[in-house]
Amino acid sequence: MVHPSASAGALLHHVRTGRAHSRAELVALTGASRNTVSARVDQLIAAGLLEEGGRGWSTGGRPPTLLQFNARAGCVLAVDLGVTSVDVAVTDLSAQVLATVGHPIDIAEGPGPVLAEVDRLAQLVLAEAGRTPADVCAVGIGVPGPVEFSTGRPVHPPIMPGWHDFPIPSAFARYDCPVYADNDVNVMALGEMGVAGSVEDVLVVKVGTGIGCGIVVDGRVYRGAQGSAGDIGHISVPAPGGRPVVCRCGNENCLEAIAGGGALLRDAQAAGLPVGSTRELVELAARGDGPTLELVRDAGRTIGTVLASLVNFFNPHRIVMTGGVAQAGAPLLAGIREAVYGRSLPLAARALDITVSDAPDLSGRLGAALMAIEGFLDEESVTRLLPADEPGPARAALRGSSPTR
Repeated sequence: MVHPSASAGALLHHVRTGRAHSRAELVALTGASRNTVSARVDQLIAAGLLEEGGRGWSTGGRPPTLLQFNARAGCVLAVDLGVTSVDVAVTDLSAQVLATVGHPIDIAEGPGPVLAEVDRLAQLVLAEAGRTPADVCAVGIGVPGPVEFSTGRPVHPPIMPGWHDFPIPSAFARYDCPVYADNDVNVMALGEMGVAGSVEDVLVVKVGTGIGCGIVVDGRVYRGAQGSAGDIGHISVPAPGGRPVVCRCGNENCLEAIAGGGALLRDAQAAGLPVGSTRELVELAARGDGPTLELVRDAGRTIGTVLASLVNFFNPHRIVMTGGVAQAGAPLLAGIREAVYGRSLPLAARALDITVSDAPDLSGRLGAALMAIEGFLDEESVTRLLPADEPGPARAALRGSSPTR
């Protein structure tokens, strides 16, 4: 019986994340026998997922042969689908971007035209990277609405008309590989954790056209029973001036309808500010325009009241703000911090760090790539990749044998 911490998937994960660099380190890390570890490593090498190369430091005996993950064993497609634009990248199995392209879209055109454009862009980046559809091991796609993760189908997405119950994975059938679709904020949360991962509890809050929250527990995205965890944009908050505001979801006084990007633009234009888009509003705030700064700061306070409740409930290590409106930076952050630190319990907020993402434009693509890679290299999939009798390339081993999401 294989030691549970010495399964092929676990050993591969240790090498991929840099926790171990040799057979001896894997033995010490897992507590499994040298023979067990060596046999599993040999299988992973035969499958093309690990490589040997170079010698490590000797501790008195023969220097150990170093192991490294073969990130060139395949590639993944990463799709960051927004309301008005889409970014498509092809990466290797370490999420290193090989080629990427962005293009304007209108999500309201529906899944047919939008995903046809995504497919066109995917073919462009594959050609640029010198890869073919046969090289693609998995596809990851983030979309701006609630998704049933097990099927990849959006469920009544408020800002994606025509997308309800559409099987997103079916649009990528040409690649004959697993397809993973999730809410864009969950995908961004994966991107914020990065390739090395994390063991922290984190809230990743996107403030753009809508408002959503990716919940990270012990470094893993928490999706809830049906995949809708973190949809904070439709939590009810007091309306400014006491007059109800109708949200796109049909309810009144949702956080998104009061403090989201569309709400900010509406209020700015009602106040006579010279802005025609949320981007222009953010730029005006960045230039220090007083009325715009106050609008953004007020939105931060409103968002912060909801986040304070989450902090009391969840007690995260940190909160990371991302999305188009979050790029307003200091004024939004000031409002959020004022509300969170003022309303949270002292113990919950004592060591809480609230920051703006260092790379908001990249986290969606990186997260989509990591989602695809983690799915491709999960325990069950790695087991299928191992050669039964004769060695074979990893991509061929998986083709046609893995379920598509």
